[in-house]
Amino acid sequence: MITGEVGVGKTTILRSYLEGVAKQKTKVIYIFNANVSFKNLLKTIYKELGLNAKTGDIVEMLNDLYQILMEEYKQGNTVLLIVDEAQNMPIETLENLRMLSNLETSKDKLLQIVLIGQYEFEEILNLHELRQLKQRIVIRSTIIPFTEKESMDYIRHRLDKAAVNASPVFTKGALKRIVKEAKGIPRYLNILCDNALITGFGYKIRPVTAKIVDEVITDYNGEEEPSVLRWVIPSAALLLFIVLLLFFISNQGLILSRAENILSRVKGVFISKVENPNPSRATVGDPIKEQMKPTVDKPEISQTEESLPAKPKVDDKE
Repeated sequence: MITGEVGVGKTTILRSYLEGVAKQKTKVIYIFNANVSFKNLLKTIYKELGLNAKTGDIVEMLNDLYQILMEEYKQGNTVLLIVDEAQNMPIETLENLRMLSNLETSKDKLLQIVLIGQYEFEEILNLHELRQLKQRIVIRSTIIPFTEKESMDYIRHRLDKAAVNASPVFTKGALKRIVKEAKGIPRYLNILCDNALITGFGYKIRPVTAKIVDEVITDYNGEEEPSVLRWVIPSAALLLFIVLLLFFISNQGLILSRAENILSRVKGVFISKVENPNPSRATVGDPIKEQMKPTVDKPEISQTEESLPAKPKVDDKE
């Protein structure tokens, strides 16, 4: 069992080991997604060995697997089962792992099992239902973070591998700041160095200073807005204001004339509504003048005569 902090390099060390192992005599079954049931785990083992399970019954699958592993053992092969991120494996699956550990001869295990997880995996193994699995773990190893000296050596090694010229890339203060913040975690060292180099390139500053590293740390921890946004957003807002101002000045006459036209239309509609609130009774002409006309100007009799048809003039011609 291998445990360690997040980013300390557990998977990196594992892959480095697998690259140097004798593949002719070692068959590796690598489980990167530990969140599987025990049956699916058995199916994966069969698949990695190039076989198909003949049945879906777990007991029969285990019996068949025992025969398969015995054949590998007779040929001098070692079958290695590696479970990465073991802290994510369901408790039931972990409990059944002991059945895989029971596949053995009188001298040797037929299946070597390596469990890799974070520190909380050790707490999971302390559960009562996993006590049998815990007792079967023979070798325990913990990967600890770098010391400050090891962190410095690690950064210099990475820079040397990148074929950097003799001129320094980081100031001494910047390196000390990175090492202090990363606390020996290789992944965090990589992130801080990469981000500091990118930020320094953006500012056209070489070597990278401690001030740039502090800015990178602040941005990474999310304590403030990223440095780019701190000046990009206000600048963009100012630029937009200037563009709108110039547009208004250059089109001031057109804008004002359109505004006056709209206001006059609104005013006309408003006056019309006030003067003639009931459109169904609207009359032709000025309503005020019509009300001032006397009613005797045109008697009702004359209106009747005008309404009668005109007499024909044919008789006069005769």
